[in-house]
Amino acid sequence: MSDQDRDLVSGRLSSRLASLNPFKSRSRGEDDEDDNGEEVGPTSVAGGGHSTRPTDITEHQLRVSTALEAFLVKEGAVADGDADALHALLEKPHIAVPTHVTDRSHPLPEYFVSSSHNTYLMAHQLFGVSSAQAYENALTAGARCVEIDAWDNPDSPDEPRVTHGYTLVSNITFRAVCETIRDVVDREAAAAATERTNTHGQGQGQAYAAAPILLSLENHCDTHGQQRLVDIMKEVWGDRLLGAPIREKGHAEQEASEEEHAHVRLEELGSKIVVIVEHHLANELDSSESSSSSSSSSSSSSSSSSSDSSSEEDEEDRQKKQARHDYNAKKKAAPATVIIPALADLGVYAQSVKPSDDSWYADGGPLKNGPHHHLINVSESGLAAHIAANTANAAAIARHNAHHLMRVFPKGTRISSRNLPPVPFWALGAQICALNWQTFGASMQLNDALFAGTAGYVLKPPALRAGGDGLVSSGKRNKVLRLRVAGATDLPLPAGRQAEDLRPYLTCSLVRPSSNTDTMAPDSSGFVVEKRKTSVYRQHKRLASLLHRGADESPPPTDPVWDETLEWTFDDSELVFLRMMIKSDDSFSTNPVFCVAAVRLLYVVPGWVFVRMLDLGGRETKCSLLVRFDMENA
Repeated sequence: MSDQDRDLVSGRLSSRLASLNPFKSRSRGEDDEDDNGEEVGPTSVAGGGHSTRPTDITEHQLRVSTALEAFLVKEGAVADGDADALHALLEKPHIAVPTHVTDRSHPLPEYFVSSSHNTYLMAHQLFGVSSAQAYENALTAGARCVEIDAWDNPDSPDEPRVTHGYTLVSNITFRAVCETIRDVVDREAAAAATERTNTHGQGQGQAYAAAPILLSLENHCDTHGQQRLVDIMKEVWGDRLLGAPIREKGHAEQEASEEEHAHVRLEELGSKIVVIVEHHLANELDSSESSSSSSSSSSSSSSSSSSDSSSEEDEEDRQKKQARHDYNAKKKAAPATVIIPALADLGVYAQSVKPSDDSWYADGGPLKNGPHHHLINVSESGLAAHIAANTANAAAIARHNAHHLMRVFPKGTRISSRNLPPVPFWALGAQICALNWQTFGASMQLNDALFAGTAGYVLKPPALRAGGDGLVSSGKRNKVLRLRVAGATDLPLPAGRQAEDLRPYLTCSLVRPSSNTDTMAPDSSGFVVEKRKTSVYRQHKRLASLLHRGADESPPPTDPVWDETLEWTFDDSELVFLRMMIKSDDSFSTNPVFCVAAVRLLYVVPGWVFVRMLDLGGRETKCSLLVRFDMENA
């Protein structure tokens, strides 16, 4: 057995242990359970928006239940017996991305980027499995910014490894990761060439074009190891790396004054691999350490305020704190890394810094002692602390992010791969919200909604671009959404369940950035969640139904019909999302989630549409949800 195979086997055993999750709290409520997802894999299509691209081939063909077909006839949406019209409605996309959202002529800082954190991990952050396959999974699902943690390899100094340092996570070679990314780039180039050929002269609109891949490189290698990183990247990627002319323009930017500065435009990056390299400031703060200590104190406070916490939960909390303490102690004891010029040269376009003060956004001044074209790399808790200190900082940070890149990563205590909520950070103009793509939970569902139907780059709202005021939310509830819910077809039946035992209902959450004028409490700092749900569907046997034209019984629970309208009034900030979940009203247990879908309201197609539902692993199901989106001014 090779060392790599042995590491993989060891990692899989560790992952099995991780599934026991000794740090998991058992006191979370149903709302928290709604945020959970299941492990993604090679068959997962969702996460970065690719599942909704029109050129994608779906695995399952959708159908329409007899009840919903009768419903559509009754509503006048299709004529009775018109199979072609029904099929056309079934094939009609439920979203249409405005063309300006995918326009690539703007400066790079004016885009949101579909981004992955610790991309190499397949599971837990402290004792999961590292795999090159994870990069293919993320990139195929739509990620455009991936992260590599590179470390020296004592067993083979010329082959640096990728792993989560100071943990029990298994490792893979840096070369294997580069080769996987290369193969994805080549596959995307071939797909783009094929689509250009197929659409040439046919008037079918703009053909698919592969988008650049941003590589967030966290370097822990010594001088020799760093040179090997450079050698391997050049050897494996070759001309797929960002070309010399663009790098030279980046050097010119770096030497220019702010007034002379001309940002690189997304279209100039083509479909190249763009390396982001760290730039270490003098006396920079260890953001992970500070966020860890604040999170630990928060966790301690939460634990002490809970009167029903068991001794078992207290032990889990202590184990969690001890694991984080050991990790931070080892990280703090590690010597500082100095980036060699050859590696820094590859990363001139996006040099990642961890600021030691607030000069990067205060008074509109430049970052002190920093590179000209910087990327602020900050944890979610570190960024939240700036806003908590002064709410006016939010607009200042957003204005900074109109001209410079920002990467927000999860706080250190998210060791089970639970995610940061991206909406409040998108509302600050943070281009790169680095999410854990290991599970398809609520945050990944929203990420999928933002980047749906795109190549992983989405133009930010005008308020968050150059010349904007940085205030994405006006606080005025000026829009009304009415969601008419007709019903669903082919609800997935969990293993061990009988159809007659299901009591399905649809629950929907409108997620939007909060503003200073919000009277309702935000679900978390910076965003608001407003929930609505239908009644529970119950099958009435031997009950004649008009929908069934005199049938002996109503539709089965796997084909529920609700015909209810849910309504919200909200601030149209362009960052408003709707999460839809079909659940079952189970007695004596937490209501299980059967399937999910999320949409950005800016994209939705008005009128009746079928929404293909996904399972909690980001895979397509045979289930479709028939709804009607109607929006008007309040």
